[in-house]
Amino acid sequence: MATEKSKPKRRTKGTGKGKEKGKDREFQVIFGCGRIGYAIAKGLRDEDSEVLIVDIDEKKVELLKEDEFIAFAGDISKSEVTRKVIGEGVPEAFFVVSNNSEANANAVRNVKEMASHVSLVVRAIEPEDKEKFKALGVDVVLAIPEITARSAIGQLEGVKALRKVKEMTALIEDLKEQKGGKLGIVVHDSPDPDAIASAFALKHIAERLGVSADILYRGEIGHHVNRAFVNILGIEMKRLEHEDTLKDYRKLALVDASVPGVNNPLPPENKVDILIDHHTTNNKGEVNADFYDIRTEIGATSTVMTEYLQELEMPVDKVLATALLHGIRTDTGGFKRETHPADFSAAAFLHLKADKDLVDQIETPPMSTEMLNVVGDAILNKKIKGSYLITNVGSVANRDAIPQAADYLLNLEGIATVVVIGLYEDMIFVSGRSKDIRVNIGDAFAHAFGKIGSAGGHASMAAGQIPLGIFSGLKDKETIMQLVEDAVTRRFLSVMREETSE
Repeated sequence: MATEKSKPKRRTKGTGKGKEKGKDREFQVIFGCGRIGYAIAKGLRDEDSEVLIVDIDEKKVELLKEDEFIAFAGDISKSEVTRKVIGEGVPEAFFVVSNNSEANANAVRNVKEMASHVSLVVRAIEPEDKEKFKALGVDVVLAIPEITARSAIGQLEGVKALRKVKEMTALIEDLKEQKGGKLGIVVHDSPDPDAIASAFALKHIAERLGVSADILYRGEIGHHVNRAFVNILGIEMKRLEHEDTLKDYRKLALVDASVPGVNNPLPPENKVDILIDHHTTNNKGEVNADFYDIRTEIGATSTVMTEYLQELEMPVDKVLATALLHGIRTDTGGFKRETHPADFSAAAFLHLKADKDLVDQIETPPMSTEMLNVVGDAILNKKIKGSYLITNVGSVANRDAIPQAADYLLNLEGIATVVVIGLYEDMIFVSGRSKDIRVNIGDAFAHAFGKIGSAGGHASMAAGQIPLGIFSGLKDKETIMQLVEDAVTRRFLSVMREETSE
């Protein structure tokens, strides 16, 4: 054993003082100290854990002692060696990582017999070792080739992700060479928290690169929660009164949308420089952008933007973190719908940086009387067909009230799918929500309304916009809405019958 003077720094608990040698002394055990064992030993010591190493090679043991490890020579397959180690105190875990499969198996049996409560990490040498060690009750089996392969693939994916982000930043940095070069970040009309937060993150990236940027939208930020979100966090956005304003920007980015001119102020068929989204659409997969990143498997565009910030190693302050966290939580319905592991990972990163008081202020603003009236109309006008609820809220001053009514009605007992129809200015808006696992309501909306307007979404939520068309000449809004409701209902139910019969 090393002398007291040469012992490494120990992990401390409670009073902050290291424990003396004895029955209550805690440590980690490494059986076999080749390259893998030594790497584990160094990692544990870096975490202030005391490490005891056993290896059959006496010369190696002497070198370990010189490196200030506690070590002794012994055959790890022998029961007396395990007994001696256990006599040193309280081993918390055994790392059995020699390059001898039989010795590792014997060591496992001895540890299980004498200290069955401790954690066991064992290296698999032969192909059959993995199942053999699992049968012996080992907690973790290290199959080095598999771990190496996963690590290599993971690192390659990381390189690809960084390369993709660099493509985007290169486009932004080009603006520094242009006089008056400015980036316009366009979000969809009446933007939601995910769109706002994603645009806010892209603006942050641009400004860190030395490029000025504005967040642009058309329409209204009507939802009371969304207004609170923007006001509380102080997010600056510019409302476009005229499309000519877009000419003030040398480059344009479209965020949380993928089709120029569909629910956003860009001219139809307009090519954009940067496009980032997570929605499925009915545009036949055509993307008109120099750089695009569309991830339909991800629950929120805010997740993609969080990954960009991490790849670029850019600082994320509490305001930006709060915005992105709220964007993810909103679009995933509190992580209950269309959620990908990447959404949880991004949220965990942001949670540590976000301001929890600001999150509470954003998520609990008072409901406006207007919102309450729209929800009331939705309840009064509801028509229930089996587990489907379809309702017409008539003409609304705030289009964001339509999806809010859909969210509310989905909570009704016996209802699995909700469709809410409303008229805003000269456009019919349809919002859908579903908890029916048999269908994808986003696909259903695209099939039902894609040819007469624009529509898309995810398995549990969808939206569509339909021009008034032949109904625009009618002055009686009640008549218009009744005709529209009948047409929308027929199309939607027809598609749903096809979906559920397959």
